Amino acid sequence: MARPFKRRSVEGEPYSDYFKPKGLPLEQLEEIRLTVDEFEAVRLADKEGLYQKAAARKMNVSRQTFGNIVNLAHKKIAEALVECKALKIEGGFYKCCRKRKRCCRKKGVKT
Repeated sequence: MARPFKRRSVEGEPYSDYFKPKGLPLEQLEEIRLTVDEFEAVRLADKEGLYQKAAARKMNVSRQTFGNIVNLAHKKIAEALVECKALKIEGGFYKCCRKRKRCCRKKGVKT
């Protein structure tokens, strides 16, 4: 039997949850789904510059799990950029840690 997922801690949802190539109609684009916890992993690793151990602690996951999350997120982002696909940020199994004012105010997200 598989081990149940632990909710990953995130500091907040992105200000914008959809990105697409300029000049291409949305109807013509394939969409890639990036989860909120994957977005948070990229934010911590790439924007904040945290090492995996520190970032994993902030997200309440193991270092190995953090590495898996950020690697998957990087692949999805690269695919969206290289193949001109839309990137939608939504879903995932996470909880907000309430450090940012606008944290998790979107509908359907329970903390």
